Amino acid sequence: MQPVMTLDEIHDFLDREFPQIHMDGRVLEITDVRPAGLTMRFDPADRHLRPGATISGPAMFMLADVAAYAAILAHVGPVALAVTTSLNINFLRKPKLAPLFCDCRVLKLGKRLAVIDTVVTQGKAEEPVCQATATYSIPPP
Repeated sequence: MQPVMTLDEIHDFLDREFPQIHMDGRVLEITDVRPAGLTMRFDPADRHLRPGATISGPAMFMLADVAAYAAILAHVGPVALAVTTSLNINFLRKPKLAPLFCDCRVLKLGKRLAVIDTVVTQGKAEEPVCQATATYSIPPP
């Protein structure tokens, strides 16, 4: 499963069609696009913290969802109306205020549905801070 969009093409598409992800500043950046996968970096700010000085669950959910969407775009092309139909997330460890990396793997890419596995890590840690499985509906051409 080869990508049909480059890293720059995906960034341009997101900037044009989904500008609200940058409303509070640019905190998301795609760092790698590869066959059946993509990696996105998230640079959290104080607004992404919850009590206890850990990155909030909603911020990690946003990362997993946007990264999975970008992985689908990379492999089907610029389809603005692909939408999340299900996202199940498991919070595994307490991340500190430092960059997170979301590694996406396309598990299934059908005509109408895509399933993406995401693993979020921090720094050089081998152990994930969260894992999510996302299902997206792809509109007909």
